[in-house]
Amino acid sequence: MSNDSMQREYGLPPEEELKSLSGYEFLSKIRDGTLPSPPIARTLGFDLAEVNPGRVVFRGTPGFDYYNPIGSVHGGWPATLLDSCMACAVHSTLPAGTGYTTLEFKIDILRPITETTGVVEAEGQTARVGRRVGVAHGELRDGQGRILARGSTTCLVFEH
Repeated sequence: MSNDSMQREYGLPPEEELKSLSGYEFLSKIRDGTLPSPPIARTLGFDLAEVNPGRVVFRGTPGFDYYNPIGSVHGGWPATLLDSCMACAVHSTLPAGTGYTTLEFKIDILRPITETTGVVEAEGQTARVGRRVGVAHGELRDGQGRILARGSTTCLVFEH
């Protein structure tokens, strides 16, 4: 069943399952629908589309519900997609029993995003993941491949 056609469940997986799976295995189960997608994905209209060790892609569609008062998508929407894809790229490289948290991230919004932008892809790739710190970068692109925003993140890596 493809990501686009399956009925998603949203919630949190059992903590034991999170700890027992590698980051790649865990994210793959979310992508495949055998584990629930996080509630934020429903709230902001995006899904985990691709997972490879060191590379993660989310897809989403900006909508009117994400608008700021000046008539475009609020910067928090692309920031959330970029934070998600970059941090999950780090997560995809971690062994079972290891977690992470975002320490900092930076984004640059390069083009306006509106409800007419259409489906976008946020791709995160690791630059380096060590025992304590993971670094990744990401790009948010529209359907024509234009970069809408880009960013970088630093994540703290820890044992559960």
